[in-house]
Amino acid sequence: MTRLDDFDLIAFDADDTLWQSEDSFNRAELAFFELVGPHCPVGVDVEEALRAVERADLSVSGYGVKAFTISMVRAAISASNRTVPVEVIEQLVEIGQHMLTEPVRVLDHVPEVLATIGAEKRIVMITKGDLVHQTRKVTTSGLEHHFSDIEILLEKDSVTYAKIFRRLGVEPERVLMIGNSVKSDILPVMALGGHAVHIPYHMTWELERVDEHDEEFAELASMSELPGWLGL
Repeated sequence: MTRLDDFDLIAFDADDTLWQSEDSFNRAELAFFELVGPHCPVGVDVEEALRAVERADLSVSGYGVKAFTISMVRAAISASNRTVPVEVIEQLVEIGQHMLTEPVRVLDHVPEVLATIGAEKRIVMITKGDLVHQTRKVTTSGLEHHFSDIEILLEKDSVTYAKIFRRLGVEPERVLMIGNSVKSDILPVMALGGHAVHIPYHMTWELERVDEHDEEFAELASMSELPGWLGL
């Protein structure tokens, strides 16, 4: 049976693990399809057009709302063969601006779980995305005080996790990572010999999905199950 003493550090992802995120992107995508679709030639898959631009932009603009907004604008221009009205572009930018300023919606059970585990063990937050926006979400979430360290990354891969664990002075084998993304939160940590618990969210961004993997890891239905899983 897994016990809290098996670990020296408990790390938590943020977006869709501690608070809502993908819901906002999903609403923005639906608005994008509705706004841009009527201006595209017959046969154009507006959703795939947006996905293609997002994939292409990742290496340049990274993750987060600002990058997504740029991708929406670029996709609108290309999918419509440059016929999309400037009013639609303005609306897409306004959608992005709203996403940047909307309030943080902390998920159920998160504050009490962090308080319970944090009283017994060092906990940190490891998230990725735009530094300014993620910092705003951290500081307005009411959760910041639970964490000894907060890391906001450009990318979540094994190399980056290894650097963080060295900086925090902990061996990967003594780390437990909690997150909703198998691709970003689970597999890279396990590749270092660390441990992970997957808590799925009800929706996952297309570019975060993993079709096949050989790793076995714990999966919980809710954050509320984590203390019991740790023997608390």
